[in-house]
Amino acid sequence: MTKWSVCAGLALLSMAQASTAEAKAYKGAEVLTKQAYLYGRVEMRMRMIRGSGLLSTFFTYKDGSEKSGQQWEEIDIEVLGKNDAKTWQSNIITGNPRTTSEKLHDVPASLADGYHTYTLEWTPDYVSWLVDGTMVRRTEGGQTSKLTNPESLRLNAWASSSTGWVGALDDKALPAYQFVNWIKYYRYDNGQFTLDWTDDFDSFDSSRWGTGNWTFDGNLVDFTPDNAVVKDGTLILAITKEDGVGFSGTVPADDGTTTPPADGGTNPPPADGGTNPPSPGPNSGCSVAGRADEGAGGGALAAMLVAIGLLGYRRSRPA
Repeated sequence: MTKWSVCAGLALLSMAQASTAEAKAYKGAEVLTKQAYLYGRVEMRMRMIRGSGLLSTFFTYKDGSEKSGQQWEEIDIEVLGKNDAKTWQSNIITGNPRTTSEKLHDVPASLADGYHTYTLEWTPDYVSWLVDGTMVRRTEGGQTSKLTNPESLRLNAWASSSTGWVGALDDKALPAYQFVNWIKYYRYDNGQFTLDWTDDFDSFDSSRWGTGNWTFDGNLVDFTPDNAVVKDGTLILAITKEDGVGFSGTVPADDGTTTPPADGGTNPPPADGGTNPPSPGPNSGCSVAGRADEGAGGGALAAMLVAIGLLGYRRSRPA
C-alpha cells in the first residue's frame, strides 16, 4: 500500500460536513463570485500567508459539488504556509468518489515575502498553472474532460487539521493575511481568451462577490465576512484569533516586480495528461481522497471507506 493511500486512510476517518460557523477559536475568510464561469483564464496578483498549518488559496468550484450523489469539480492553487511558504500545490478534483491529481511545487523564495502573478487557464482541452508568466504545470485529457460545468471563482484563507499535509497550527503566526492586489477574468471564445472584467479592489463589489460564513470538518477556522476586508486597493483575507478579526494594519506595497521568479525560472514542463503526478517526496502532505495514480492499494482503501460510510472530504462546501 502506498504512502499516499495510508495518508488518505488516516485522513478520511471522519465525514466532513459543511455547516454554518461554529464559534471556533480561529477565524478565516472566503470570497466567491456570485456568477459561475465555464472555462477561461484567471490572473491574480497575490501575496500569500506564512505559518505552519495555514493555507492561502485561489480555486474554481462547481457549486453543490459537496452534495450527496453529485460529481465534484474543482481546480486549485493552494499555498502551504509551512516551511516559510515555499511550496504551493496545484490540483484537480473530480468525480464521486473524488479523484485528485495534486502536485507540489517548491519555489526558491517565500511566497509571503512579495506579490506574484498567479494564472489559471481552463479550456475544454487543458488546464494549466502559471506563476509570474512561466508555466509550471499543464494537464490535458484525463480529469480535464470531466470539468464540464460552470464554476465559481473563490479565494480563501484557512487552517487545516491535517498536520501531515500542512503541519501543526502555529497560532503565534496569527494574525496572518493574504493580500490580493487585483484579479482579471478572461472568457474563452473560439480558442481565444478575451478580457471580460478586472477588479482592482478599490472597493468591495458586492454585485460580483459574496463572503463565506461557514466552516467544515477538518477546518480549524470559521469563515467570517469580518475577515474579508478591502483597504488601499487591496483585498485582504485574514486568519485571526476569535477576538482579533479584521485588518487595521498597513497594506504591503506591490512594486509590480517579482525577484526571483516564483517557480525558479524553470522551463515549461511537458503536459502531464492528468495521470502521472510524481512520487511524493519526504515532505509531501497527505491526500484525503482517491488519487488518479494511486493504484490498487489506494483504490481498494478508498472503496472500503466508501462502503463503510467513512469517506470524507478535505474540503466541503455549503449548499
